[in-house]
Order: sequence, then structure tokens, then C-alpha cells
Amino acid sequence: MTTSLKDQRTGHVDLVVFGLGYVGLPLVQRACEIGLKVVGVDTNAALVAALNSGRSHVDDLSDDDIATMLAAGFVATTDSSVVRNAESVVVCVPTPLDAGGGPDLRAVMSAMSAVAQHVTAGTLVVLESTTYPGTTDEEVRPLLETSGLKVGDDIYLAFSPERIDPGNAQFGLKNTPKVVGGCTPACTERAGKFYGQLVDTVVLAVGTREAEMAKLLENTYRHVNIALVNEMARFCHDLDIDLWDVINCAATKPFGFQKFQPGPGVGGHCIPIDPNYLSHNVKKKLGYQFKFVELAQEINAGMPHYVVSRAQDLLNLDRKALNGSRVLLLGVTYKANCADQRESPSAPIAKQLRELGADVRYHDPLVPTWTASGVTLESETDLAKAVREADITILLQAHDMYLQSSDLGEMPTPLLDTRGVLSGERVTTL
Repeated sequence: MTTSLKDQRTGHVDLVVFGLGYVGLPLVQRACEIGLKVVGVDTNAALVAALNSGRSHVDDLSDDDIATMLAAGFVATTDSSVVRNAESVVVCVPTPLDAGGGPDLRAVMSAMSAVAQHVTAGTLVVLESTTYPGTTDEEVRPLLETSGLKVGDDIYLAFSPERIDPGNAQFGLKNTPKVVGGCTPACTERAGKFYGQLVDTVVLAVGTREAEMAKLLENTYRHVNIALVNEMARFCHDLDIDLWDVINCAATKPFGFQKFQPGPGVGGHCIPIDPNYLSHNVKKKLGYQFKFVELAQEINAGMPHYVVSRAQDLLNLDRKALNGSRVLLLGVTYKANCADQRESPSAPIAKQLRELGADVRYHDPLVPTWTASGVTLESETDLAKAVREADITILLQAHDMYLQSSDLGEMPTPLLDTRGVLSGERVTTL
């Protein structure tokens, strides 16, 4: 199917979604479910072609889901001029960090520039991409107004932070409350009515900055608490205290405590990246550091090195050096039972192991081929055989198949469990 919509512009489009990834596609699916006519825009022509052929590239949507969306009228394209027929436009493009550790808004500004070229009066434009407070009003608004249309009068602009949690079977787009903040009260009202069609609960923020900050607060809260238990993992090990038992005991308190667990590092788009937007914004606008966030980042970023050092210690107990040893990594994704590898701590762990001379292998039922630090590997096919042949195994992600493998913790070689889910004579928890 062609990616041009020149022959399709005569029809009205209810929704145009920029960015057809883990955030954009579930939004498209939900809009199709309620009968909206939806067009998705992405710069990746191969991805567009795959979607138009009924192939999904995200964990939460199957090929059958894509087929259902196509049957409902969904079309993917690289042609942003479809915006001229749209009633609403939502931008869900990536916002990574730049080389200096600050927010990289090039994808956002490119998408919004395309919107500005084609937007018409009466259109609602919403940014869902995570960013620092002030982006919507200070960066996006002036760009959209180069169209000659004024925000709040001619067109409507709002920010609504995405809350997609890949692999979460309990909470999806429909039953997760949606925060919405507009540049003007009219913008907030219009955006609230739009999302009211899609979700059970809409939460109206005071404005765009409050909505932008809410997203950063959510993820900074998790980031800081993960750093707390990661640091506790280190000194509890040195004090010979079972941290996992400590956490389970503390979690029995019915108020004032939320359970967080240590791990090999933080992954995904949100936790390793979003708090940096906040610290960068504080430093740029206020001239001082957000020390709490930066300390948490330092602790979490140091966990891959700590995992490698713990593995080295376990090999030493077997009178083996890490240099020359075969190290098997189990689970290289950032989240259990999810193929998403974004910012997974497995990559820096593999890199450090190789630099110390280890022969790194991996097994992951969801990732048949894995490229980390420029080295491409194939997943081991026989899990039991791979564990037996390794000098040490490191469980990095608790996929269900590892929890269901009854003999995984009974292998003769040491296993470092960074998720606290296995037991056995040779199993050591982080």
C-alpha cells in the first residue's frame, strides 16, 4: 500500500497520530475501537509498510490487532499533509537524551513543524511525548502559530503525558486516568472532551506545565525509590542481611510504604531518561542542581558495574578468573515478559564483562538476536545446556519461563539472581 494520502484527502479524519510506537499504536487501537477514523504518521517507511500489511512491531498489539485496526479504516503513512483534514492531532514521538544529557526535542519539533505546515482552524493538537515543563507553551506554541492560527482562538494546544506500561495486562489506555493540561482554559476543555471519548477518567490540570511536571514527578518518584533499594542492596550484602526478606517484611505494613525492589539497573524510556529532563530544566532555569535526582541517577547508573563485580566475586570463590570465563546472561530486555530492550541494563553489563575478558553468551525467549555495544549474538536455544556450560549465569530479567524452570537453581555452576526470584544451593541474590 502506498504511503501517500494525496488521493484520500477528500475525507474527514477524526485523529492523526504522529509516532507509531509503544505509545502511539495503543492510542490508535483505542480510537479505532470507538469508531474514529484514524491515520498514523511515522517517518519510518518500513514500519509504515509493515503496519499497512498487518504486521505489529510492539509487544502489546498482535498482528490480529493490527488487522482489526486496518479493517476499521486505519491507515499508516509518511505523508504529514493528512493533518489538513484532521479534527485532532496527537504527537507521540520519542524524546531521548542528547549527547550532553539534556532533552533531545528534535523529533518533537520536526513533527510539530509538519503539523504547523498543514494545520487548519478548529484543530486540536496534543503533545504526549515526555518533556520538561514549559516545552508545550514555550517551544511548541510559537511553532504552531507560524501557521497564522492563534492557539486558544483558532486552534487548540494541550499536553497529556502518556501512561502506557508495556506488558501490563491490568491497566491499559482505557482504564488509566489521563492527565490533560491546555495552554488556555478553552484548550484544556477541548482536549478533555477528546480524551473523554477514549478513557474512563480524565484529570484536568491547571495548565501545560503542571501536566508536564506530573509526568516527571511520577517517574522521578520511581527513580528515587529504586535507587534507595539499589543502594540498600549493596550495604545489606556487606552486612550479611537478606534485603529481599527485609522488603517483604516491610511490605506487610498496610500504610505508608510501597514495595520497590533492587535490580541490575533501570531500563525502558521512562526511568533512565525522564528524571534527567527535570534536573536539566532545574539547572538551566534556576541555576542550581536537583541533587536528589542526580544522586539517584548516579546510584542506578552504577548498578551494572556492581553486578559485574558481584559476578567476579562468585567466580573467585570457584577459583576462576572473569577473564576467559563463559558468562551467560538470562533475559536482556528491560522488563519481564516484554521484548522491549530500550535502555536495558543488560547492554552495559555485557560491555563491561567483555572489557574484562569474559566470553559473553545470552538466552532470552523474546529476543532471538541481540546487539549490544556493536556485538551481535544469537540467543542460546537450549537453556539447560547453556547454563551447564557457563562458568556463571546472571539472571537479569525474570521472564516467566525462568520462574517456571524448576531445575534452573539446581545447576552445578553459580547463578547470580539480580531479581530475587530463584532459589537453590548455587543461587546468590543481588
